Amino acid sequence: MVTVIEVTREGNESNSSVMRRFSKRVQTSGVIRRVKSLKAAERPQSHYKRKKSALKRLKRRTEYERLKKLGKN
Repeated sequence: MVTVIEVTREGNESNSSVMRRFSKRVQTSGVIRRVKSLKAAERPQSHYKRKKSALKRLKRRTEYERLKKLGKN
């Protein structure tokens, strides 16, 4: 994931305009957005937490099916 962005100074151009062009090019390339999304990515759930949520889901499903058979849902 290496993105090379290069801006060269043209003629009698000031430092601020070179910096402006560089920052504009970085912004349009989407590098910062990609890095921020990677930084905010969540880590994977633990085995225990996955198992717990799966059991909860199964319990809800069975309760829904039981109520459906009784005609209450």
